[in-house]
Amino acid sequence: MFKKTVFIIVISLPLGGLWFIGQGSYIHAKAILAQLLLETAWTETLNGQKEVKPWPWADTWPVSRLIVPRLGISRIVLAGANGSALAFGPGHLFQSAAPGARGNTVIAGHRDTHFEFLQELRIGDQLELQTANALTLIYQITDTRIVDENDSSFLSSGDKSILTLITCYPFDAIQSGGTQRYLIIAKYKITRSYI
Repeated sequence: MFKKTVFIIVISLPLGGLWFIGQGSYIHAKAILAQLLLETAWTETLNGQKEVKPWPWADTWPVSRLIVPRLGISRIVLAGANGSALAFGPGHLFQSAAPGARGNTVIAGHRDTHFEFLQELRIGDQLELQTANALTLIYQITDTRIVDENDSSFLSSGDKSILTLITCYPFDAIQSGGTQRYLIIAKYKITRSYI
C-alpha cells in the first residue's frame, strides 16, 4: 500500500507541474495572439472603420495607442476599463474625456501586466496618445500620486487637457486589487498629425 501511494505521488507531482506549465504557456500564447489581433483592429480603425472588434465575441475595441518614447513602450488602449477589456490591454474610462478631446482622459491598466512600466516613469517624461483620427497628442508628466481606491477627485480637470494613467498600488503586492491606486498625471503640450 505504501509503495502504491509513493508511486502515485511520484507520478502526480511531475504531471501537476506540467499542467501548470501548460496553463502558463497557454495564457502567454493567448496574450500574444490578442496583441496581434488588437494591432489589426487598430489599423482598421485608422482606416476609418468604427468600433472594430479584434475578435467576433469581443465587447471592446481599440480607441487609441499610448506610447512612451523613453521606454520604447506602445500599448493599444481599449474602450472601457472593465475586467474583460483590461485582460487584453489598458482601458479608457468611459466617464472621462475621450482620447483627443478636451478634459481629463483617464486610462487604467493592470500593475503586473500592461501598466507595469508606470513605476519606471518620471516627472518630465513625455507620453504620446494617438487617436483614431490620425493625431498624436503629446503630454508631459507633471505629477505622480498614490490615492485611495474611492478617491475620484483626480477625474476633474477644470479647463485643462490632461492624461491620467491609473493602476493598483503597490506594484509588488502579493495580492491583486488592494485599496490604493497609483496615478501618473500628464499635462497636454502639443498635437501633431502622424499619417
